[in-house]
Formats: sequence, C-alpha cells, structure tokens
Amino acid sequence: MSKQLTIRAVPDDVARQLERVSHESGRSVNSVVNDILAEAVGEQGRRRRLQRYATWTPHDEAEFEQALQAQRQVDEAMWR
Repeated sequence: MSKQLTIRAVPDDVARQLERVSHESGRSVNSVVNDILAEAVGEQGRRRRLQRYATWTPHDEAEFEQALQAQRQVDEAMWR
C-alpha cells in the first residue's frame, strides 16, 4: 500500500529543478520525486554508492595507503 507524504519548505531552486526534470521527461513532479526517493533509499542506489569504494584507481589506493601510514607507526615507549 502506498503512503502519502507532505514535504514542506522545499527550496525554490530545488522545486524549479524538479519541475524542469518533470517537464523534460513528460512525467509528473510526483513521479519524478518518487523515482528520486526510491533511488536514494533503494538497493540499486545503495549498490551504486558502494561501488565507488570497490572501484578505486591506483591513485585512490596510493592516497589511502598514505593516509594510513601515520596509524602504522608503533610508539615503542607505549609498549614498554
């Protein structure tokens, strides 16, 4: 069963963008917003967001390794 929601205080620029997408796609604003919400919270959207972390470039990996270097330092005085 569908749930009806009311969204308040939508910024004017966001409303204009939604109307533009609605007009360009030939769909209602409601349909456009439903698709955006489903994408944001749905499994496919989650998978796409997670994919960023599974597809590192060599540069991304090097940057990550460099950031970890400080954490790999052993303070000998703490272990005595």
